[in-house]
Amino acid sequence: MNNNYKQIELNGLTNLEIVAGGTQEWYWSMDITGGDLYEAQQLFQKGEILCNHLYLIHYPDGKVYNNKALTAKGCYFGKPVYVNGFVMLLQIDFIKEIIFIFRFEAVLNNVVKVAELPLCIVKDCYNLCLHISPVMLTRQSSDNYFEIIWPEKVKFSIGKREHFLFREEEKLYFNVWYEQPKYREETVVRLLPEGNIVERFSGDIFIMPNGEKWHLK
Repeated sequence: MNNNYKQIELNGLTNLEIVAGGTQEWYWSMDITGGDLYEAQQLFQKGEILCNHLYLIHYPDGKVYNNKALTAKGCYFGKPVYVNGFVMLLQIDFIKEIIFIFRFEAVLNNVVKVAELPLCIVKDCYNLCLHISPVMLTRQSSDNYFEIIWPEKVKFSIGKREHFLFREEEKLYFNVWYEQPKYREETVVRLLPEGNIVERFSGDIFIMPNGEKWHLK
């Protein structure tokens, strides 16, 4: 083995993803579900009461953070996001039926609880995840509804090929794709709280690691 390689101990995990939200210094790795809380819910309902493990990796030093206090039976993490200098964590305790949102503080290797919500406020965990900005808990249902669950409550219908991208103040940006007459993508801009469409344009918006938005067309 080349001794010049930086050694990152992730207990056998080899997947590494950048934390979404415009940071170049935080990455994450996760076992079992890869942050898919709907898959986690299905595992729990089948009686496979396990848990998953989330590792945060800081770049460039490669320091690994794994808050073991949050790793418990029946608890699963969603994908983290980065906002206002902090990594935000989403976790569901399927035994206690509680949704938790935590703020990770790297200096102290500590987490602070930001929100605690009853799991019953969502129909299921399909596409349940954190988005920014500001940090918010969202859900995009299989029957074509988009919801903001926390810190505000919003729900409106969307097209069956729409996928939420990000928020800018009161505007929500969605990607939509078409197959006929040939494959193409466009961006749909909706206005809170009713979700009315205020703009459409061709192409997609890609958010770079530094937070810069590129219009791909």
